[in-house]
Amino acid sequence: MNPKGRLLIIGGKEDRDDDENREMEKKNCNFSPHEILKLLAQSKDDRIEVITAATSEPESMHEMYGKTFSEIGYSNFDFLDICDDREHSDYQLKRIKAAKSIFFTGGDQEKICDILKHSVLKDLLIDKYINEEGFTIAGTSAGAMCMPEIVILEAINGEAILENDIELAPGLGFMDNCIVDTHFVHRARFGRLAHAAILHPECWGIGLGEDTALLIEEGRHAICKGSGMVWLVNAENIAQTNVKTVKKGTPVYVENLKIHILTDNCKIDLKKGTFKGQ
Repeated sequence: MNPKGRLLIIGGKEDRDDDENREMEKKNCNFSPHEILKLLAQSKDDRIEVITAATSEPESMHEMYGKTFSEIGYSNFDFLDICDDREHSDYQLKRIKAAKSIFFTGGDQEKICDILKHSVLKDLLIDKYINEEGFTIAGTSAGAMCMPEIVILEAINGEAILENDIELAPGLGFMDNCIVDTHFVHRARFGRLAHAAILHPECWGIGLGEDTALLIEEGRHAICKGSGMVWLVNAENIAQTNVKTVKKGTPVYVENLKIHILTDNCKIDLKKGTFKGQ
């Protein structure tokens, strides 16, 4: 059964109430203020819960996103500062049950996964995502990386893909055929995402640019939004590679690794692999 909810995965530095994107706004004619965060809710009255589990500075997230959401016109939002893996309170669960959108802020993806991966709260989110029409789970930066079944915790951002330089772990499981990386171009993360995709050829590698997102409906129909690019790495039909035999510290090679690049309004079916341009 296809999920009735939506996923919104964001590459970081989406337009918000700070000065980090002003240079992008000047240079990129495709820049639209708050374009991505406006996708978070289908009505400005819908309840949005912001989960700050990834960050050690939740107060800064309160200030930044509180101002931005108010500028957009959202009138019904609040913050859940979940900071450990103890049994979540009835109060927290009640708030999640009432929410129409959940937004994970950036920070440390391992922290989000450690806190939520075995929790009742995560089970509730999955149930709402599968069964509730229009329910949205969104995340930016680390908040996007934690969503698949497999999450990248760490890897060397070097020129070569080296054996034993990547650490993968179980994620939250909202996506079953993707691995997500963020700040993709600005932080030169092609190598580590390609490595993850080569190790798991059943998964798309999704590299999200800054101020760029994929909105995914029915668990498969994805549309790119924002001022940058989304890179899709497909290792399904790779030919020659030494990834399973290479010695520690030795570069990995691969033949027939395929790349798609999406920009604003490009679409892809993540099950069939069919691509549609703007």
